[in-house]
Amino acid sequence: MSAPGSDSVRRGAATGEARPRRGVVLTVVVVLVYAIAFANVALGILVLLSRYDVADDEVLPVSLLGAGIILFGLLVVALASALARGSRLARLFLTGYVALLVVLQVVTIVSSDSWDIPATVQLLLQVIAVVFVWVPPASRYFAAPAGRSDATEPVG
Repeated sequence: MSAPGSDSVRRGAATGEARPRRGVVLTVVVVLVYAIAFANVALGILVLLSRYDVADDEVLPVSLLGAGIILFGLLVVALASALARGSRLARLFLTGYVALLVVLQVVTIVSSDSWDIPATVQLLLQVIAVVFVWVPPASRYFAAPAGRSDATEPVG
């Protein structure tokens, strides 16, 4: 019995398709996306814990805001793995999730004074990561193979 990873390499060799290597830029972007995702989870936990320092009428909105940041941060962790494998769908979902995280962090900046700097730094890093995923040379890794519109494997 062979390992699952070796089967995909054999199938690629049998069809004559060469799998491209992930470039340095894309590797750096994937690492940045992982770092951003874990930082979002940490920021969400801190925002969630800050509900004990707000007025009683703001406890629910602060709790929901923190939970939302944690949830989307964890979803971005899952997408970072798919990005490393060259999933075009993961690139689209990452863009959507980061857009939602940007909205949540703008709400955090507007609604509280204690999280302005961390939320702003997170916001800027997220936008930079999404831009790098969409511009060449990293975007070439996500291109559809010639002659196939439903391809799931990356080409270079």
